Amino acid sequence: MAANDPTTLRVGLIQARTPATQAAALAHVLPLVRQAAEGGARLIATPEGTNLLQRRKADLLPQLTALQDDPVVLGLREAARAHGVWILVGSALVRREDGKAANRSALIAPDGSLTATYDKLHMFDVDLPNGERARESETYEPGDRAVTAEAAGATLGLTICYDIRFPALYRALALAGAQVLTVPAAFTRPTGEAHWEVLLRARAIETGAFVLAPAQGGMHEDGRGTWGRTLAVAPWGEVLGKLDHDEPGVLVADLDLSAVDKARNAVPNLRNAQPFQAPRTVQAP
Repeated sequence: MAANDPTTLRVGLIQARTPATQAAALAHVLPLVRQAAEGGARLIATPEGTNLLQRRKADLLPQLTALQDDPVVLGLREAARAHGVWILVGSALVRREDGKAANRSALIAPDGSLTATYDKLHMFDVDLPNGERARESETYEPGDRAVTAEAAGATLGLTICYDIRFPALYRALALAGAQVLTVPAAFTRPTGEAHWEVLLRARAIETGAFVLAPAQGGMHEDGRGTWGRTLAVAPWGEVLGKLDHDEPGVLVADLDLSAVDKARNAVPNLRNAQPFQAPRTVQAP
């Protein structure tokens, strides 16, 4: 499949190990973006927390700015212009207009303009079996809407990390026309090892859409460990490409967008769904 085929979209997925400050984060991600652009990618996607990863709230919050003022977002807007590519900032941790924090995806056009944003809907509030505890809702305000956006000749459905465990969101995005579902992530190592690939493949099969999952990987400055294993999945569920490690790197994949209609026509579950009443327990006599 040629990269200049009009039915083909070449994408570059960035696997990062984002540092704990924006200046270091920008220096980390720009060479990876350049590598993806030089590989012919027209759409480049970065992981969750591209602008900084800092789990200590007291150290995180003073660094946050509005999206349009964030140094990493500004640097990636310039990179989009320089390379003539679309860039999805998988997420930037930013300050909202009301002063609260948000975990926000941002889509940048080849002219450097911001064309769409999405705030993570589902907060990762969990107590893992290994003793790890996370409470994203203590820091971030969740979004309240699903988002699709046009980029590089495809319709994207924007999601972030923990969203992957909520299939109704992906079905809604597919019904709204999304051909490519993006899942930038910073998955923990325990949940990544157990669930990462199977969840991504399941969402692709259920929706008949491509799933692109650029990931954070390795041990970070703030002490967290992330799973890596950046993945691209086709609408039939097959893995198009994978970085089978947690080191920084770039995954380039070609998406044959005609495969979306083929998968949805072969198994028309989006059309065949039936309304039903909520279940109720029938008491034994």
